[in-house]
Amino acid sequence: MIRLLGRARAASVSARNALDMGIMIGNANALLSAVKFDLQGLVPVIAQDRATGVVRMLAWANAEALRATVQSGLATFWSRSRNELWEKGKTSGHSMRVFDLRLDCDGDAILYIVDANGPSCHTNATSCFFRSMAAGGLVADDGPASLAAK
Repeated sequence: MIRLLGRARAASVSARNALDMGIMIGNANALLSAVKFDLQGLVPVIAQDRATGVVRMLAWANAEALRATVQSGLATFWSRSRNELWEKGKTSGHSMRVFDLRLDCDGDAILYIVDANGPSCHTNATSCFFRSMAAGGLVADDGPASLAAK
């Protein structure tokens, strides 16, 4: 199950996943009852890097994917194109360990705070948000700069 640490305690925890810390605040049923899924039974999930604050990716999850994430501590999504459950990194090795899981104020979006192992985008970029608007149009880079550095 996903565990959550308070801010003061989280700062003292190195790269260990909150799952390993033994501090539980809820279970999958409590989460699922609070989520407002769309008509297709999906909810958008944003994965944000715990160390840098950079948004790594946006994907979709159904109830089964959320339950798998809570139970395993690994970011799991629903692939709309393949119509199947998708554990991030299962084939690429670029997994995401979920440190914290947050539900937004309306219950219709989820935030995974993750420790990412490797790039998050299928293009091999660190972030799926690697295209930036510039005067001449879109410019590609490796993704947003670390928020920790600002």
